[in-house]
Amino acid sequence: MQNERSRQNENETVKPIGPAGSTGPAGPAGPAGTSGSTGGRKKVVLTGDRPTGALHVGHYVGSLKKRKNMLDSGEYDMFFLIADIQALTDNAENPERIRENILEVALDYLAVGLDPDRCAFVVQSQIPALFELPMYYSNLVTMARLERNPTVKAEIRQKNIDKSLPVGFATYPISQAADITAFGADYVPVGVDQLPMIEQTREIVSSFNRIYGRGGRDVLVLPEAVLPDSESQYRLVGTDGNAKMSKSLGNCIYLKDGPDAIRAKVMDMFTDPAHLRIDDPGDVESNPVFIYLDVFCTDELFAKAVAQVGPQRGAAPHASLGELKAHYRRGGVGDVYAKKLLNAVLQDVLAPIRERRQRYEANKGLVMEYLKNGTEHARACTNRVLDSVRRAIGVNYFTDEFFAQSYVRQDSPER
Repeated sequence: MQNERSRQNENETVKPIGPAGSTGPAGPAGPAGTSGSTGGRKKVVLTGDRPTGALHVGHYVGSLKKRKNMLDSGEYDMFFLIADIQALTDNAENPERIRENILEVALDYLAVGLDPDRCAFVVQSQIPALFELPMYYSNLVTMARLERNPTVKAEIRQKNIDKSLPVGFATYPISQAADITAFGADYVPVGVDQLPMIEQTREIVSSFNRIYGRGGRDVLVLPEAVLPDSESQYRLVGTDGNAKMSKSLGNCIYLKDGPDAIRAKVMDMFTDPAHLRIDDPGDVESNPVFIYLDVFCTDELFAKAVAQVGPQRGAAPHASLGELKAHYRRGGVGDVYAKKLLNAVLQDVLAPIRERRQRYEANKGLVMEYLKNGTEHARACTNRVLDSVRRAIGVNYFTDEFFAQSYVRQDSPER
């Protein structure tokens, strides 16, 4: 019963959407409070990253590529949050790591083609609403519920901080709910591992609207997760075969890696441990090299890679990735050959990303302007949502005429 309920919650949390294909500038985001309708405004998209290091190809296939497609559709107002405060929850003693990576994340956003003239790059710590909203939301969540969050539990195990868990880390689902709702986000592109966070945000929104909504009018927008287009992109395995590519595990290929670094990491990748000789039958389903080929390879890129690398010794050139996989399964394809093809594919995919990054890296002052302008725009948008939350709760004492009439003027002594 519990598994069935979890699947139902996950299905309600995820919104399968795709870009329309047209382009156009994004307008200013509107405030929340529209009872499930956007009232003529564009749908709002919020997503982001912790600035604990440069972004890698797992980020690219898991979220960045989807963000780019959504931005290019021209259908959405899009905000990309650099979550420096969230990063401090497990880096409080090393704030310099956060400072030095703010621009790194922004450079990676620009490198994959996110256009700051059509979206906003936002630094989390510079948005006052994101500090006030968690206080209100924390009254709607129990500690038991926070402790059951699968994403938090998994990260606690990975970081080995169960014995010294900072309060800020334990409560960051509430902070993330504030991030999402402050922008009135309709959609949140995430990896599958973040679905429990979106589910918890939806619980907070539903509780808040039930308690503080008036006349059937919701105060907060109920967000929906947007997953990558295929299951193989949900969570890209690490180069070492680990279930997750992670900066802390050192099993990443970074978007900014040069040709030599990419080649070295690919040639060092894990494969099928039972595939000891070329003629041995091999497994492709759990083989990181073939997982990467499935994710990154198009027919055009495969043909180009085969032309560049040449055929497997003693075999005819493979006409497709499917043919290569079938050959590997029955035996006759070497791991080194498969890695050479993957290297050629990744070099083609990452070269234009790296070149764009290098152009912006030569003008970091401009990148800083993008961050400043996007953050100022976001501050205005989130302040409108914060005002609606204050009014709903009734803590807008100095601007509430009803409060003045009911509690101030009638009690004021005559002069």
